[in-house]
Amino acid sequence: MSRAPFQIVPALPGDARELARLEAACFAHPRSEAALLEELRQPERYLLVAAKREGALLGYAGLEHVLDEGYLTDVAVFPEHRRQGLARGLLRALAARGKETLGLSFLTLEVRPGNLAAVELYRAEGYQEVGRRKNFYSDPREDALLMTKYL
Repeated sequence: MSRAPFQIVPALPGDARELARLEAACFAHPRSEAALLEELRQPERYLLVAAKREGALLGYAGLEHVLDEGYLTDVAVFPEHRRQGLARGLLRALAARGKETLGLSFLTLEVRPGNLAAVELYRAEGYQEVGRRKNFYSDPREDALLMTKYL
């Protein structure tokens, strides 16, 4: 049986620089290395990275949890590594961690309605639209779809 070309593991403080580079490649308002390092130190936050077996970081996803509620904070994959199952793998790993280890009842997230690839991925992974946040995003200004997956 062949091994996947990437592995999914918890993010470590040493990943903060590469996470900041990934955010700069994917988001209009990326967080700094220092902000990401601080996030990695917070017990209610959980970040997973997808990395090649040689160690190069390809993508990441983050989860914040309070009691039995989980909130997906970010899902990002370097553009040149998209459409290879990384985001799907990260989402599945966070859902498993949320259900089995953290005892979460559901995961929720916001996504731009115009990000059709992400919306379709979330739907395929069992997330359902449960609301809309008006003018949630800037650059460009856009509503957010609120999507939830019950665990």
